[in-house]
Amino acid sequence: MSSYKVLSKQKFESDGYSIVPIRMEDRYAIMKWRNEQIYHLRQDKPLAKESQDNYFNKVIVKLFEQEKPAQILFSYLKDNHCIGYGGLVHINWVDKNAEVSFIMKTELEVEEFNLHWKSYLNLIEKVAFEELDFHKLYVYAFDLRPHLYDALKDNKYFLDARLRDHCYFEGEYKDVVIYSKLEKG
Repeated sequence: MSSYKVLSKQKFESDGYSIVPIRMEDRYAIMKWRNEQIYHLRQDKPLAKESQDNYFNKVIVKLFEQEKPAQILFSYLKDNHCIGYGGLVHINWVDKNAEVSFIMKTELEVEEFNLHWKSYLNLIEKVAFEELDFHKLYVYAFDLRPHLYDALKDNKYFLDARLRDHCYFEGEYKDVVIYSKLEKG
């Protein structure tokens, strides 16, 4: 397993779920989920195996050795089986904040969306607030999945901003919402 130089601890666990540094073996499952859920991601075209391999080999591997990487990505596991992935992205090391990124296995979204978002947030907050001593986390989301906000509110995230007509989706402009949580929140 790869490890992040910036983290003293590499595995974070709670209630039968864990996150570990993103694993090469999960790259095609992640690619599949990203392609299935492209509508709510900042991704302009479907990923292919070659581009996914290049991303892991040229971008991801370098993150492990950096003192202050721009992103720290994890495989989200249940019984050592990857059922999602995400991390801290757009990390601002000066202001000690980062965007939370997360997607889960597409089939889990209907019945277990809240369960996995809440579980994942609990884990990623351990990384950000306890391990890295960050001040703030935020979730940047196209205003397309209102059920996401319930999971965020349940984890004490607050509506921090609404960017009006900020993204173009299916022929019309949609808002972007930003939910945030402060370390002391």
